[in-house]
Amino acid sequence: MPSKFSLYLDLIRWNRPAGWLLLLWPTLAALWLAADGFPGWHLLLVFTLGTILMRSAGCCVNDVADRDFDLHVKRTALRPVTSGRIGVSEALAVGAALASAAFVLVLTTNLVTIAWSFVALLVTLVYPFAKRMVSMPQAVLGVAFSFGIPMAYAAVQGGAPWELLHNSHRLAQAGFLSAVLDSVPWQGWALMAGNLFWVLAYDTEYAMVDRDDDLKIGMKTSAITLGQADVPAVTASYLVFLAVWTAVLWHRVNPWIWLAMLAVALAQVAWHFTLIRDRTREGCFKAFRLNHWLGFTVFAGVVLGLAAGT
Repeated sequence: MPSKFSLYLDLIRWNRPAGWLLLLWPTLAALWLAADGFPGWHLLLVFTLGTILMRSAGCCVNDVADRDFDLHVKRTALRPVTSGRIGVSEALAVGAALASAAFVLVLTTNLVTIAWSFVALLVTLVYPFAKRMVSMPQAVLGVAFSFGIPMAYAAVQGGAPWELLHNSHRLAQAGFLSAVLDSVPWQGWALMAGNLFWVLAYDTEYAMVDRDDDLKIGMKTSAITLGQADVPAVTASYLVFLAVWTAVLWHRVNPWIWLAMLAVALAQVAWHFTLIRDRTREGCFKAFRLNHWLGFTVFAGVVLGLAAGT
């Protein structure tokens, strides 16, 4: 029998780092953009560890919410909660501990980032249940997986830690809600919107793996909603993601470096098309797992493009 600790590691998908890398690369890219270069070790550590912790906490909540559905899907039937090796209360306690640790990290930033973290947590908790009501729950996941972008901007541009607390007169004049909204410029929201299409692309690939099982149990996914339009929709979503980021960043980063990154990214999109066009489980799952390389490519384009200057 596996030890309790190894079950916890399985619960948070510790042996599958691709999941948290998908959240990390756009978050770090936003952090670099907000800081116009290296953001400092403090924020780098906060957002790297925070991303890993929150993704792990999300896995706990997701497995509890989906335990009855996962039982009928071959790929997920042996997950710790579904198989009964970890109880519901125990899994939720692990998730709460991980989320609390992430919140402690956020507390070292500033008040506006703390405020945004509550919104991010709410979306994270809503997503597992969206699969029962929304025909394309991947769009909800896109919001959850992209929220590191506005939080990164808020951490850099929202002031030093506790600045607003020490300047109560500023808080009274501008209003806290206004201060929170002003902490994220339009570029941050545009990048978040573009990133949502990337999440839609790779999570649809993920949903294509389980489409047959999901149809049997009545689960709603983008792969089922899109039907035979799934492959072109995934490809189009990749292109929209890259187009939006290119439009926003064209005057911020070195264009030649960005074009080189774009060529590498488009080559990966073409490769993904070849993997998913026949809609095999193996091909679609491989495409999903390799998406973190596309995220890293874009992140590298941001870092190198900022370093080289326009």
